[in-house]
Amino acid sequence: MATDYDAPRRDEVDLGEDSLEELKARRADSQSGAVDVDEVEVAESFELPGADLADEELTVKVLPMQTDEFRCSRCFLVHHRSQLATERNGELICRECV
Repeated sequence: MATDYDAPRRDEVDLGEDSLEELKARRADSQSGAVDVDEVEVAESFELPGADLADEELTVKVLPMQTDEFRCSRCFLVHHRSQLATERNGELICRECV
């Protein structure tokens, strides 16, 4: 059963005063006839304009590491030498990883 957490709370004294018919009526009102819908199935059915990239081939030109760049030994990203923070035991470490 779903609980409305925004509804004001009632004291135990108030809860004891509810009649059986009143509780049954409240339960019948709160039950919904809607069936739960799987959000993933609903999202898969939407078509976004221009989103079909099945026939597209992505090509990226990969350049070798330049002389003014280094690979951080912690995050393994290639940075410019200006981002070099420290060198420990021959390992180059960028400013973000220090």
